Amino acid sequence: MVMFCLAGAGFGFAKVAGHYPDSSVLQFLKFSTTHPQWSSQFQVLGFSLWDMIQPAFMFMVGVSMPYSYGKREVLGDSYKFRLKHAWIRALILVLLGVFLHSMRKPETNWLFTNVLSQIGLGYGFLFFLVSKSFRTHLLAGLSVLFGYFMLMAIFPTGLEGGIKAHFENGNSFPQKFDLWFLNLFPRPKPFPGHVYATLNFIPAFVTMLMGLVCGQLLQNDDFTEKQKLQRLFSGGLVCLVAGLTFGLICPIVKKLWTPSWTLFSGAYVIWLLAILYWVIDVKGWKKWTKFFVVVGVNSIAAYFMGVLMKNWTRGIFTTHLPQGFWEWTGHWRPFVESVLVVMFFWLALYWMYRNRVFVRV
Repeated sequence: MVMFCLAGAGFGFAKVAGHYPDSSVLQFLKFSTTHPQWSSQFQVLGFSLWDMIQPAFMFMVGVSMPYSYGKREVLGDSYKFRLKHAWIRALILVLLGVFLHSMRKPETNWLFTNVLSQIGLGYGFLFFLVSKSFRTHLLAGLSVLFGYFMLMAIFPTGLEGGIKAHFENGNSFPQKFDLWFLNLFPRPKPFPGHVYATLNFIPAFVTMLMGLVCGQLLQNDDFTEKQKLQRLFSGGLVCLVAGLTFGLICPIVKKLWTPSWTLFSGAYVIWLLAILYWVIDVKGWKKWTKFFVVVGVNSIAAYFMGVLMKNWTRGIFTTHLPQGFWEWTGHWRPFVESVLVVMFFWLALYWMYRNRVFVRV
């Protein structure tokens, strides 16, 4: 479902809503399918759906790890082999992110804020926590979040305006760090700074760790389905309360992936997993999932299609569909274009699914 949303890129609702300022439904869809402003804490239940896309993406990486490496262990792969595989996968993901940032650039653009790079930077470290106890996971997660908060609260020194000044755009420690770190790489011009930061992967590592905890819970046959649901929903509630409380001193900023944002967003992606687990595994309502499974089993291919082929595919439809068709769509053309592009991608992925062609790292 996450990959499908990413491929849709908002489904053009933001552009359509610009023509209908009095439509509350379209204005809500516009808000829900665009990236947030600097502060992500609009209200407790008023976050944007697009706020949750990247947390859900990273969370599901963690959920999959107990299944992936558990299967490899059953097949006889040694710990050393699994460790090597995890770190090679991490390196490939980092470089894939750099590759995507370098598209249409005359040289390699050494930037590590793409979601694939962010996953890769934390993936190898997350491997060391696979199969560990909940207590170990909890201590590791809290240590990372508290330690990162202290770094952000202390550095850079000399700022006026109290602790919240450290979380303003341009003042934050992760952004200052990139002005030094990213300029160590060859560049035609000095790196000017960016809203997103390389070090976002550190608190985002905890988002993946939350997924790992949930994956191990779902895999654990010592708990009944009811107990698993109770733990997922109660865990989400704890994260939400903790995120909102921590947010009083550590602003909830998605673009910095602040520790409070990690907890806040974690609550909702855990609840999403719980709802899907209840609907699909507990109730057995599975037929509708086939549409999304086709996308999910080739998530890397789906992601690259969305990034690399979207404009090309849109151009194909613009060229070959009659002009009268586009005139008929009127102000809804951005939405229609997005739907056509996504369905084209889905058909390609369905062909791959039927022919057992899977792109994996």
